[in-house]
Amino acid sequence: MTGAVTHHPPPTAGGRRSGPLIVTEDAGLLDDLLRLCAAAGATPEVHHGVPEGRGGWEAAPLVLVGDDAARRVRGAARRRGVVLVGRDQDDPGVWRRAVEIGADHVLMLPDGEQWLVDRIADVTEGTGRPALTVGVIGGRGGSGASTLACALAVTSARQGLRTLLVDADPLGGGLDVLLGGETAEGLRWPAFAASRGRVGGGALEESLPELHSLRLLSWDRGDRVAVPPQAVRAVLAAARRRGGAVVVDLPRRVDDGVAEVLAQLDLGLLVVPGELRAVAAAGRVASAVGMVLRDLRVAVRGPYAPGLDDREVARLLGLPLAGEVPVEAALPRANGNGQPPAATGRGPLARFCREFWERALLEAGTA
Repeated sequence: MTGAVTHHPPPTAGGRRSGPLIVTEDAGLLDDLLRLCAAAGATPEVHHGVPEGRGGWEAAPLVLVGDDAARRVRGAARRRGVVLVGRDQDDPGVWRRAVEIGADHVLMLPDGEQWLVDRIADVTEGTGRPALTVGVIGGRGGSGASTLACALAVTSARQGLRTLLVDADPLGGGLDVLLGGETAEGLRWPAFAASRGRVGGGALEESLPELHSLRLLSWDRGDRVAVPPQAVRAVLAAARRRGGAVVVDLPRRVDDGVAEVLAQLDLGLLVVPGELRAVAAAGRVASAVGMVLRDLRVAVRGPYAPGLDDREVARLLGLPLAGEVPVEAALPRANGNGQPPAATGRGPLARFCREFWERALLEAGTA
């Protein structure tokens, strides 16, 4: 059980912060709170009463006061981010004690454990604007969606944004290969298959391979071709909390795991070659994806069949036009040398990606 008493938690800045302050003499309650802090990836400071000196009480990003210690902190300076934690859900006096110490929330264990883990993780990691999250999906096989996803991520990283590239297509051959980093150290999707609840954003970022100034979550060369939907949800939510940009390379099929990704996207790009069969195939993909993703736009790639251009393809699909994805003759040769798409920042593809991010960030209010 949790309940709000007064105002909102304190605002926090981006980046890593210190852990919460715990005030209690109840050994059993302390054990539980330490366990929950560990689950949130936080290292708390523990006291039996209000710490001496103004810094400890006022500077902590979150204060967890055991119900046994409510009287001892009654005279402390009022501040935001105080949670009164107890166990007796039938005790009507807990609300009075919460008001006396200026607590924001009353929380009863064990019912409120997940809420508290999330709250501790928020203040430890820092909460800010979530990442602008973009999914790229091919209208048909061989449309160049993976190339565009890599180019968008590389361009985002070159512009100084914290960037994560997510390979959500286990049968796509691996984006680490496209980035020239199949042997790079770091975790791959199968390592997160058992993830539940909340994953620490900082821990996730630090565990992944770093290539071309971005982080990559890809697949290994094992037999696993799926992770549970709840793991996908937890991992992508952690990535979004870190801010910056997240680019997801999506498969053309929509299963439960892909649906979890689609639900967290800000917008999607459907890459469609300029030919009638590709448009027909893309229509089926758009129908499936559009059931979950509201903002789906078409990115058209030439050359075009007679009577088609980028605007006509968008009209036939009934989708907004994101632009025309340029074809670069030198791109396959560059990929063969381990150079990812748009790595140099020059050429029509890099220019397309820069212009895309300029528009998308402006629309999101982050430019």
